[in-house]
Amino acid sequence: MRDTPRDTLDPSRFPGSWRTFHHLRLLQRAGIEWQRSQAYTAAIETAALAQIWQQKRIIQTAAIYAADTARQLRLAGQLAAVPGQVAARQTPRPFSISVPEASTDYLAGSNYLASMAAHSRPRYEYIDKFLNKPGPTTDPDFVAGAPTIASLEASKVLVIGAGGLGCEILKNLAMSGFRDIHVIDMDTIDVSNLNRQFLFRKDDVGRSKAEVAAATVMSRCKDVKITPFNGKIQDKDEDFYMQFKIIICGLDSIEARRWINATLVGMVDMENPESLKPLVDGGTEGFKGQARVILPTLTSCIECQLDMHAPRAAVPLCTLATIPRQPEHCIEWAKIIAWEEHRKDTILDTDDPEHITWLYDKSLSRAKEYNIPGVTYQLTQGVVKNIIPAIASTNAIIAAACCNEAFKIATSCNPYLNNYMMYTGDDSIYTYTFEHEQKPDCPVCGNLAKMITVNPNHTLQQFIESLGERPEAQLKKPTLRTESTSLYFQSPQSLEEQTRPNLSKQLSELISNGEEIGVSDPAFTIDFKFKLIFQS
Repeated sequence: MRDTPRDTLDPSRFPGSWRTFHHLRLLQRAGIEWQRSQAYTAAIETAALAQIWQQKRIIQTAAIYAADTARQLRLAGQLAAVPGQVAARQTPRPFSISVPEASTDYLAGSNYLASMAAHSRPRYEYIDKFLNKPGPTTDPDFVAGAPTIASLEASKVLVIGAGGLGCEILKNLAMSGFRDIHVIDMDTIDVSNLNRQFLFRKDDVGRSKAEVAAATVMSRCKDVKITPFNGKIQDKDEDFYMQFKIIICGLDSIEARRWINATLVGMVDMENPESLKPLVDGGTEGFKGQARVILPTLTSCIECQLDMHAPRAAVPLCTLATIPRQPEHCIEWAKIIAWEEHRKDTILDTDDPEHITWLYDKSLSRAKEYNIPGVTYQLTQGVVKNIIPAIASTNAIIAAACCNEAFKIATSCNPYLNNYMMYTGDDSIYTYTFEHEQKPDCPVCGNLAKMITVNPNHTLQQFIESLGERPEAQLKKPTLRTESTSLYFQSPQSLEEQTRPNLSKQLSELISNGEEIGVSDPAFTIDFKFKLIFQS
């Protein structure tokens, strides 16, 4: 073994890449026999140049140049054969290459650097720092390097919603190494979206959010494939959701969250681990937000946490019907009273633009009748869907938290959230993380009936109205039945007429204390069980 001449490893010979000089030192310590031949120096400089070029993202050129130079040197009889795959790798791939140990083949150094140049992922340089070596809290099953990177790139992720949160989530996923992303949203772009949904431009108004968002991200991240779906999540069957590894929600509707939550819980087959699809849910309200990780049937689900999303206080019907004073009163009147009068047989879908337009027209007419200004389409949509104006910075923070959890689930590089994180930024920046416990009486993931205390003197009509106001229920169109009889059916019309007389009867006349009732709602795929306890 001979010492390498000092001038051979002069850092100034490798401008722009101290990392290259560091790798040469590693090779020297590994026991490589250094030679002062001109051929060897050319090979090392070629590899260094290849790495410098790959930092400039000229990866294909760097790999071919390194292989071609080495091939010429081999033909001159100065070097051993260069693996043919170096020139063949024309696109960046995940890699895991070890520094040669006690090798006397000085070409190993140039092979190492040239291969690293051909396999490097310059866009994900900082992400790969987490994936190429384990950390203090890494999962015991974590495998550093190529296998984990390949698993991340192969992970098929579904993003539900391409609005304020969805735009941020799509951008973050693409920049985090996910290559196969799908997005579903039924909305079209409105001019009011442009202040915060940065993937859209004025020319995109009226187009599908999912399609435009997918095209915009793919135009910036060429190695990412995003498949858009324009439609409702309720229109997709279980086979559609079964294909994904992770599902991320960026929704503005509690009803839609409850639907996808119930669907994913119902998909779980204990004999098939692949049927369990982690759900990462994010939500914002002005300067407040939350992120949560749900493992269906294993952890607390959205229905378990429903009481944390209490519905807003109701406006008295007498105010809506006789003396409206605010534009919101006119909109509530159109939603509660006018809809029942004119479209009783149609279930109100707050995600249907035609339904929102009808409510807007009725609200505007009533506002003009009472000289109340301020009714707009956006306000109508906000009141009907209980939307609070979005703050772009809150969306960015919550989307980052959701994508961080998805990244940890996909790679096992760190423990994921267990299981609820809340954020508030209205007064100062504050976050709090805790484990929300699973409820055994949850109607979705539990197996016990939820106990509800009721006044036995209240009528069935009053009880049905209370189900829409109770934080733990929030059911708008419930159909009720006991084990032995039907209490009230919302539809079809023949059954509704047959059970309508029960609405005026007291609960004590229809059920006994402690009796269980089954409740279904057209907005959900499951039936709810409640155990009614009479107040003493």
